[in-house]
Amino acid sequence: MPLLSRYVLGRLVAPFLFALAALTGFMLLSQVAKRFEQLTGKGLGWQVIAEVFGLSLPFILALTIPMAVLVAVLFAFSQLAADNEVTAMRASGVSVAQLVGPVLVAALAMTACTFVFVDQVLPRSNTRLRNLYFDIARKKPTFELHEQIINAIPSSNYFVRAAGIDQRRGIMHNVAIYDLEGQWSRRVIYADSGRMAVSADGSDLVLELQVGEVHEFPASEPADFRLIGFQSNRVVLHDVYDELQRNTGAVVRGDREMSSCEMLDIVRQARREARQAGRDRSGLLERDLRYLAGVPAAAPPSTSPEPRSGYCAWLDALGRLVLPRTAEAQDSAQAPARGLNLKLPDSSVRRSPPAAMSTWGEIATTVSTADFAARRAAQYAVEVHKKWVIAVACIPFALVAIVLALRFPRGGVGLVIGGAMAVFSVFWVGLTAGEALADKHYVAPWLAMWSPILILSTIGLAGLMLVSREMGSTRGGDWEEVSQWFRDLVRRRKRAA
Repeated sequence: MPLLSRYVLGRLVAPFLFALAALTGFMLLSQVAKRFEQLTGKGLGWQVIAEVFGLSLPFILALTIPMAVLVAVLFAFSQLAADNEVTAMRASGVSVAQLVGPVLVAALAMTACTFVFVDQVLPRSNTRLRNLYFDIARKKPTFELHEQIINAIPSSNYFVRAAGIDQRRGIMHNVAIYDLEGQWSRRVIYADSGRMAVSADGSDLVLELQVGEVHEFPASEPADFRLIGFQSNRVVLHDVYDELQRNTGAVVRGDREMSSCEMLDIVRQARREARQAGRDRSGLLERDLRYLAGVPAAAPPSTSPEPRSGYCAWLDALGRLVLPRTAEAQDSAQAPARGLNLKLPDSSVRRSPPAAMSTWGEIATTVSTADFAARRAAQYAVEVHKKWVIAVACIPFALVAIVLALRFPRGGVGLVIGGAMAVFSVFWVGLTAGEALADKHYVAPWLAMWSPILILSTIGLAGLMLVSREMGSTRGGDWEEVSQWFRDLVRRRKRAA
């Protein structure tokens, strides 16, 4: 690697690592703030909470890696320009293309790594995170008794009130238990004291009551009242405490839990269904015409699934090379014997004309099926393009950052923060708006997703052409220079006209 390339890339390493750590930490803290109370209210252990936030990291890294590239390039080239190093390099015969070249190569390598991460690692972590959220949602909160109030018991019609509670020893004083579980009667249990304990399996709350009375009110006989005294009474409240049970079965995965090849399979299937619905609609018209003409019905066309191609076919070949092969039967039980030439009779000879005209319901079904399949294909195609766009964003981010740094060399930290926020806002707003339009089938998925990349790439390439024509790079970056640049541009346009 040439000395210049090593020097430029070396200036990028520290800002990239710092920006990646800072942005990831900030977004992770935001996740912690939103989820922490919900998770701790379930009585979960710190291992489960740490697992939740650990599985949230891949999704955060998918966004912060391109952002870190943007901030690192903007900061490093701002420092090079502010220290007059760019001026010295260009005075020595180094062109802007030579400065940009190693950065673009590094951005291309980061794009490849980011795509592999987003396409292979992120869906697996999202699947595990979704399973964990389902498991946590099934878990009941940890039950706690509070003094001087009526405490509802989860998953039951029991209510408990105690004048005093020693949580450390589990002792209660002046206890009243309201039992509304019985269908034919209601009970109120009073006790001078009691002790709380958890059953051996950890799911039930056991109350050992001392010296009290049971007041029972039968619903069938409102005038009756039963009073039972006791010296010791044991009350078991079932399913009060609940341990987290991990689900090992399969959970339905959404588009964010699938790789690009899995989603492309769904896109091909949906488009095949849409084409089949179109053929069915044409077939209904043909069937009606044949019915009116008394002509026999035509044979249905045969369709076959499309094989994978490109990146997905290469990935399948790599999987077959690395993973063990699945054993296959030598001969299929349904296949005809070898050496026999079986000729099926022409079934069109025995076909009869259609029995009736097509109904409105049949026609409406084909239309709705085609529309639903098209929307489903667009939804998953959007997610496929989004994976590529998030990874490829490293390249236009680097281009625009170099242009901003060289054009406004004395921008300082303000340029780094403001420029990074402006560029990423344009990218994210375009991505979000494009996704909404593509999901509703207003815009083609590829155009909706790739528009921010095309816009930023055009700005970056045009800016590089302008910056490469200017030899000096020690100008200020104030608003007066920006306005002067616009005035000069308008003046040149008028002269050219």
